This record gives sequence, C-alpha cells and structure tokens, in this order.
Amino acid sequence: MNEFRELLRDKGLKVTRQRLKVLAAIASKPKEHLTAEEIFELVKVDCPDIGLATVYRTIQLLNELRLIDRVNFDDGYVRYEMGNAMDSGQRHRHHHLICIKCGRVISFREDLLEGLEGKIAATTGFRVVNHEVKLYGICVECGGNLIEEKRE
Repeated sequence: MNEFRELLRDKGLKVTRQRLKVLAAIASKPKEHLTAEEIFELVKVDCPDIGLATVYRTIQLLNELRLIDRVNFDDGYVRYEMGNAMDSGQRHRHHHLICIKCGRVISFREDLLEGLEGKIAATTGFRVVNHEVKLYGICVECGGNLIEEKRE
C-alpha cells in the first residue's frame, strides 16, 4: 500500500480511502479473478458509502497504473486480478487454464514463450512486451486428469 500511495503522489493523484480499499479488496483475493461488481461488494463491507461508479473509475486507474490486470475468459465478464509489475517488473508471466466443462480458471506462471519471443525479436526486430495465454481443456475435477491416465 505504501508503494501505491507513492505512485499516486508521483502521478499527481490524490490518495483516497476508496482507492486504497479497492486495491486492498483485489489484493485480498490473489488467486481469484474478480468482476467489478464482486470488487464493489468486497469494498462495501468496509466502505458502505462507496458507489459502483467510483469502483469502476478506480479499477480503470489501477489498470492504467498497471497495478491490476484486466482479463477476459470469454464468459461475458471482464475480470481483474493483481498485476505483478511491482513485484518483479515482469508483465507477461501469468497465464490461465480454463475448464470447458465447469468454467474453473487455474492460473499458472511458467512462461514457455520466451524462446519464441527471442526468435521474433531476432528475425523481425519486433519486441514483445506482453502476451496472454488462455488454454482451454478439462480440469481434474471434471475428469481431465491425464496424469492418472498415463499411469494406467
């Protein structure tokens, strides 16, 4: 939160209770991908006077500051999660596995595209600064456990 306060001040923006609460709400659910409405419900507990429009504006600001990431799982909802810019300086090391049966989303951090990005840079001069990987399949709970199938 202190880094967030400093970042706001550096950008000439006010440090408000609402902004702090929105970021804290998202940070409190690090493994979840929250909709704006879900964030609003979390913030309302500690800040009952906050409006949904304020939450939307704050989410937009946090996204512009690259503190949170906007994700879309093709389910009709825009979702948000904590970014990793302040932690590691890396922006594209977080990907998602999406179960086509139950809709569960599993995050994974391994980046297998570094070699491809290097080849693209070497052959075209194009520098990849971000990418998003979404892999669709069947989770273990829905019967997609290939590890068990290989053992048999």
